[in-house]
Amino acid sequence: MKLDILHALNAERGARRAAVVVTDVANGEQRLVKAADVAKDPLREFIEKRLRMAKSGMEETAQGRMFLTVHVPSPQLVITDAVHIRHTFAVVGQLLGYDVTIVDPRTAFASIERFPDVKVIAEWPDVALPPLNVDHYTAFVALTHDPKIDDPALTHALKRDCFYIGALGSRKTHARRIERLKQQGLTDADLSRIHAPIGLDIGAVSPAEIAVAIMAQITEKLREEVDAEPAIKAAS
Repeated sequence: MKLDILHALNAERGARRAAVVVTDVANGEQRLVKAADVAKDPLREFIEKRLRMAKSGMEETAQGRMFLTVHVPSPQLVITDAVHIRHTFAVVGQLLGYDVTIVDPRTAFASIERFPDVKVIAEWPDVALPPLNVDHYTAFVALTHDPKIDDPALTHALKRDCFYIGALGSRKTHARRIERLKQQGLTDADLSRIHAPIGLDIGAVSPAEIAVAIMAQITEKLREEVDAEPAIKAAS
């Protein structure tokens, strides 16, 4: 791979943007196709298919045999709450291939001692979330029941186009949450993207069962996104 292509690819990967390296098998020539440029590329059909699959492979095209090397961001799971979830939810997320981060300003709960194998940020959402590059490849889950933490976090997630956004709480609790978020300028269309009550309705009761219900709903949404557009790498 030529150095200029490698540098450009690393820049895209660092910014969590999908990209594909197209290699002409006949002559070995390569070029980089960024996600933003796929729509106007002559190999659009093949590139979009490979991105949806999140899988590299050979394609027979009008321009000849091309090997498409796919680079898409790994999905990340960002959770606000270091109390209710304990280790179960984070562990399930990791088992499914997510990069898990817990955000909670309450330092008594958000500690390396309680979560030795998970990235924990003991900061308020307005400080913790921007550096995480929360994006369309992110599942965001708000679990604290504390509006001072969850509301700004949800606002940030909605503005960053996360593929999944969920919030713990009853329908009555969520209705109050919606009214507060509307006062922050969010629209009905924005707020309709929040899954609440969170998780698939499987009758979950214990923390482990709730974790399964939430991750099942995240997986369901992930698969919908993979089928709909070249957006997200399915965890393997």
